[in-house]
Amino acid sequence: MKRTAVALLLTLAATTANAADIATLAHDYVETRIPLWSAMPVLVAAVQASNSAHANLDEAAILALDAAWRAEIGQALQPTIKPILTNDAASALRAIVQQAGGTIAEIIVMDNRGLNVAAAEATSDFWQGDEAKFTATYPLGAGALHQGEVDFDESSQLFTIQISFTLADASGTPIGAMMVAINAETLD
Repeated sequence: MKRTAVALLLTLAATTANAADIATLAHDYVETRIPLWSAMPVLVAAVQASNSAHANLDEAAILALDAAWRAEIGQALQPTIKPILTNDAASALRAIVQQAGGTIAEIIVMDNRGLNVAAAEATSDFWQGDEAKFTATYPLGAGALHQGEVDFDESSQLFTIQISFTLADASGTPIGAMMVAINAETLD
């Protein structure tokens, strides 16, 4: 376990909730909202459009997009990042974050290749396809859910726990994945 996670767990032990409670509360928070988020037409449509747009990308093209994204972080011009942060699905994600009142630290929607479709804020990379938030959800089919451990997120300066799940269309066919990072400090 990482040192920062241990520090949080020690801190949490002194509060009303212990580490197991935090994991359970985060899981329950996300799981009860999955049906609502998964059924949002704007998210489903955005993922389906991204799946079509990226259907013919090979690994080299995906890695080039990821490199372009990384190079744009902190720059004035962000032609790769901007469309992901300014589309209708990203606006819906920001509304989810705002309604959560500080409980959600980060939220990302990915297509069937693990590429960002929409995000409430810029992520550190464009391709999530090599990370558990994608590999432990979408490839496993509808209903798959992955929960990480409490960890310190450098970008938000918060202790978070990432919970990811497969997004499916109305017929139950997996189309992508969604990751929600819960601010562990708000769960007690």
